[in-house]
Amino acid sequence: MAKHSSASSFPIQKRWSLMILLCIALSTAIAFFIGASFRACNSRDYSEKNNFNSPIHSFDSQSTAAEKEEDPLSFMKSKLVLLVSHELSLSGGPLLLMELAFLLRAASTRVVWITNQKPTERDEVIYSLEQRMMDRGVEVLSAKGQEAVDTALKADLVILNTAVAGKWLDAALQENVPRVLPKVLWWIHEMRGHYFKLEYVKHLPFVAGAMIDSHTTADYWKNRTHERLGIKMPETYVVHLGNSKDLMEVAEDSVARRVLREHIRELLGVRKDDLLFAIINSVSRGKGQDLFLKAFNEALQLSQERKLKVPRMHAVIVGSDMSAQTKFETELRNFVVDKKIQDSVHFVNKTLNVAPYLASIDVLVQNSQARGECFGRITIEAMAFQLPVLGTAAGGTTEIVVNGTTGWLHPPGKEGVTPLAENIIRLATDIETRRTMGRKGYSRVKEMFLEHHMSRRISLVLKEVLQKAKRG
Repeated sequence: MAKHSSASSFPIQKRWSLMILLCIALSTAIAFFIGASFRACNSRDYSEKNNFNSPIHSFDSQSTAAEKEEDPLSFMKSKLVLLVSHELSLSGGPLLLMELAFLLRAASTRVVWITNQKPTERDEVIYSLEQRMMDRGVEVLSAKGQEAVDTALKADLVILNTAVAGKWLDAALQENVPRVLPKVLWWIHEMRGHYFKLEYVKHLPFVAGAMIDSHTTADYWKNRTHERLGIKMPETYVVHLGNSKDLMEVAEDSVARRVLREHIRELLGVRKDDLLFAIINSVSRGKGQDLFLKAFNEALQLSQERKLKVPRMHAVIVGSDMSAQTKFETELRNFVVDKKIQDSVHFVNKTLNVAPYLASIDVLVQNSQARGECFGRITIEAMAFQLPVLGTAAGGTTEIVVNGTTGWLHPPGKEGVTPLAENIIRLATDIETRRTMGRKGYSRVKEMFLEHHMSRRISLVLKEVLQKAKRG
């Protein structure tokens, strides 16, 4: 079988210095994963050719030193904001909304959280996340009941998170929906066609605004809602994600990175000079782990055929679910066995602690398929660690990776397998290109994808929506 690696299944070195650094870095990693922040994108390439919808807004990416020091969300002090999430889990959408909750709490905003869909039995993940929010001063309410209705009516702003959260409006507010819609900001992350249902988004045209993670996704929603549902989008704001201060501290700490790199490589059983190409995502067909492994296997064959002198290469799949292995993951493991590449492929259980793996690998592969990622937060996290990125030319990845500068892009689907294999070979044989792309990716993060970028841009969105809510 392919190697299954997990940090909990190996002994940890007993040196106190290593333990201290690991504890600091790993605990920080949890914080930054939950605390990934957001930044509005700088782009002026949207034409009004599709004038059946409201314009898509974006903001300039420059910021002054003063803006970095001041909290641009200070105007939210004492305001009441209701956050509605369709679920509470370790997936991207809920974690992003939690981060916004914490940023608002830091500005002395009263924040109330509602989770629309919760299991009847106690769920440890939900319990721990709710406790984390309450520890930071976020109030947690039941999705239904008079208290939820009263809070929505009194709130200065209501933020719905994901398209599916729209079901909460009718279920909870009923006849009060029209009174709440003028102060709703709808934050959309989805790119899949099955989310375009009227039962989810029928109220979308009447809210104060929509916030979407990338221009590609915003354009997709703009066209799809018109063509498929016959409704128009409200005013839309494109807000890219960004890296938190916690993440940047780990990424810029050379000692922590070195210790983490040595530790994880020891756990994986790889040498310090081996080359690690990793995909860090939930294991599912849409994330493209199957096509990545085919490309990796092809790269190994090309290396042998061309008699290239390259370090030993490894593929690392971070995001497995060892407690409930899916049919898709079984297919991946069977492929590894069939191709006899077990010693070069490593499966790692899903984790919030992505920092150790970013510190230990050499190249990130972002291989999401079809329309790609709505944004792809792991991409900018990898770039913070000065890693080149091999990504699909789809979705938000095209707005992050500069092709030929911070990485290389390849087509999604089967036609992208051979180009990805060739790109793996190109990076494996050229250490200077890896380093140069990594440095340029890091510079791009510093220029565009930091917390202070997000804070100013998100504040501009909230100011506009609050003004509209007052007029509404």
